[in-house]
Amino acid sequence: MYLMKCCQDGEFCEGDLRPFGNIELSPSAGVLNYGQGLFEGLKAHRTYDGRILLFRPEENALRMIMGAERMCMTAPSIEQFVEAVKQTVLANKRWIPPAGKGSLYIRPLLLGSGAILGLAPAPEISFLIYASPVGNYFKEGLAPIQLQVETKYHRATPGGTGGVKAIGNYAPVLRIQEVAKGKGFSDVLYLDAINNKYLEEVSSCNIFVVKDKIISTPALSGSVLPGITRKSIIEVARSRGYEVHERLVHVDELMDADEVFCTGTAVVISAVGSITYLDRRLIYRNGAPGEVSQELYSALTSIQMGLVEDNMGWTMEVK
Repeated sequence: MYLMKCCQDGEFCEGDLRPFGNIELSPSAGVLNYGQGLFEGLKAHRTYDGRILLFRPEENALRMIMGAERMCMTAPSIEQFVEAVKQTVLANKRWIPPAGKGSLYIRPLLLGSGAILGLAPAPEISFLIYASPVGNYFKEGLAPIQLQVETKYHRATPGGTGGVKAIGNYAPVLRIQEVAKGKGFSDVLYLDAINNKYLEEVSSCNIFVVKDKIISTPALSGSVLPGITRKSIIEVARSRGYEVHERLVHVDELMDADEVFCTGTAVVISAVGSITYLDRRLIYRNGAPGEVSQELYSALTSIQMGLVEDNMGWTMEVK
């Protein structure tokens, strides 16, 4: 794993690689007491010709910088972030699965590691990266998920931290997700906190709705995470001639949608087989993946895994 620290002078010291293991934190560390922390997630793929590819790591770096500003933290520069990711990948390259069998999941963390008893920014910030091999999310094609629309609880509010990858955004959804899974659902789709009628996102994925080949997704209003896969899917779709709208998407639009899908680092694209809203269950394409989601999934994963020429300039070889 990789570790680099920043002290009160606002500068990160040179980081280093070390064996994966526990880290030492003061009981009064800012991250433990006040949740001052961010995380990122990205993957490294091994190609069939033996190369190792990262996918848009600079976008993760930019998002961490944006989140750090919101959380009153110092973030590594884009160059520092990308270099640290590269070093971590090379140190763990033996763990990258063979081409087509999975990827190396990379987890960068930015932590308020300094001791601070009062409510204030931590005096020390730690930037840490570790990695783990993961298999393909779907074993055979796109396995549609079953969603429940949550009408009582909300993932984020305007002016809050929903638009950044703060560690505190995720624990509050666990109980709601657990209850939904106990009822047979795969995950939960959240609505906006003001009107309770506009789509926001699934627990850890962005949401897209397709009608008459027009793709719509909730706009980045500050309470929706700017997903890197979300951004990439929008760009790929537009490059293929699709009309894509980033706007308010009313929950009623789920009723006559042709297909719905989610996007995220882990799944890339997850087709939605059904959505249950109040007392109504909507089934899309008899529970099978839609044509648009399949096309975009194939297009994006082909770039990520080096199966086609990267005309978008998104992949970065690690060597």
